[in-house]
Amino acid sequence: MFKKKVETSSNAFDTLVGSNTKVEGKVHGSGTIRLDGHLIGDLHVDGDAIIGNDGKVEGNIFCNNILISGTIIGNINTEEQLRITNTGELYGDIEVTSFVVDEEAIFEGSCKMKKTLDDNKVKPMVKNENRTEEKTAK
Repeated sequence: MFKKKVETSSNAFDTLVGSNTKVEGKVHGSGTIRLDGHLIGDLHVDGDAIIGNDGKVEGNIFCNNILISGTIIGNINTEEQLRITNTGELYGDIEVTSFVVDEEAIFEGSCKMKKTLDDNKVKPMVKNENRTEEKTAK
C-alpha cells in the first residue's frame, strides 16, 4: 500500500558477471553492474548494482543503489536506495539513505540511515518558543 516501487530492468546494465563465473579480488566499475555469479572481495561501483537470484558476494559493497535478490555476506554503503527482494539475503551492516525490505527477505545486521539534502529543511516537531514558555511557567 505505501510501497515505493523502483523499476529495475534486468537488461539495463553495463557489466554482467554470469552465473558460471567466480571472481576473487576487488572489482571497480561504473554504470550498472549485474552480478549473477560469485564474488569474493569488495565491489566499488560508481553507479548501481544488481545482485541476481544466483548472485553471491562475500565482501563489502559501495554503490549508489543496490537491488539484492541473491546473498551478500558483508557490509553495504549506498548513496541512495538499498532494496532486498523476497529471495534476497543480507548478512552485514548497512549505511543507506533509503532501505526497502520485501516480505520473506532476510536481513541480519545493523542499519545506519544517512541524512538527505532535504533533511536541512525539516522543521523541529517542538518549537523553541514552547520550550521557553514551559520553562518560564514552572
